[in-house]
Amino acid sequence: MDTATHFVMGFGLAGLAHLDPAVAAVPGLAETVLLGTVIGSQAPDLDGFTRVLGSAAYIRNHRGISHSIPAIFVWTLLIFGVIQWLYPQTLWLHLLGWTFLAVVLHVFVDLFNSYGTKGLFPFYKRWIALDTMFIFDPFIFAMHLLGLGMWLAGADPGKSFLIIYVLIACYYVWRYRVHQRALVTAEKALKQKGKYWLIPTHSWQQWTMIVKTATHWHVGEMHGSEPIILDSFVIKPESDIVRIAKQDYKVQSFLYFTSFAHPLVKEHDFGYEVKWIDLRYRSKFHGKSHYMFVAVVYLDKQLQIRDSFVGWIHRGEEQLAKKLDPEKDIQVL
Repeated sequence: MDTATHFVMGFGLAGLAHLDPAVAAVPGLAETVLLGTVIGSQAPDLDGFTRVLGSAAYIRNHRGISHSIPAIFVWTLLIFGVIQWLYPQTLWLHLLGWTFLAVVLHVFVDLFNSYGTKGLFPFYKRWIALDTMFIFDPFIFAMHLLGLGMWLAGADPGKSFLIIYVLIACYYVWRYRVHQRALVTAEKALKQKGKYWLIPTHSWQQWTMIVKTATHWHVGEMHGSEPIILDSFVIKPESDIVRIAKQDYKVQSFLYFTSFAHPLVKEHDFGYEVKWIDLRYRSKFHGKSHYMFVAVVYLDKQLQIRDSFVGWIHRGEEQLAKKLDPEKDIQVL
């Protein structure tokens, strides 16, 4: 989920914690639990500081090891240790437990969007993305704001957030079932033999659709029960140009993160451009399909890597061209 949702979830868990008799009764414990749940709800995303090492490092690390099973315990103990050192609590197990729940819940809800996490690492090393929730869900955010408003108005925070979290849990089940039914509908309608994925969008009734067959990637949309294919890409054997470009560390970070990459090769006066697009993130730019998340390599005519880029491009080829220099010195791999 997005940062704002994780933030309000921290306060929501602090409200829910009032169901714990110790939190509700012991002076000072509720405040330290609030610190623990708010910080714990944000902690796994502190991997965002890897941005200072460049976009490739950020893409490789964001929601990776920081969201793994060992990291859950590391984050919990770090947060608990600092809070307990600053504000010692006799009933410290309650602080530890609610902080742990906040970290676990952060990792758990991140499994449901299209980015995914390495939430089961080291037992399962691949990224897990259940593709049922959009990165920002207005219903979940609004329910937390409702609960906080009720709390400020004097309602019992424990009972209020218990009801809210039961409703949100039911909402997750409903979204999962809608996603599964939509997958079945898409397969029956298109009659294409292959693997189907539906990626959530801001609308409950619209999905980004990806189909991989033995020979093609198909990308489209599904509105209600009506799937439509908008783009198709032939899956070709890997050429020498693609193989060499794939050695670039930025491309390797990109391919580490996504299983939906497709390479496109374009010839230029200076040599070649190899662009990998992430098929999950299609939009429109000037009325045409535009894939926003890309990794691009420029090679000269001797197939030496000159420059590369990985990241988000929202304004088409002109924006991308400003980030790459075909005359740059040869990169040493």
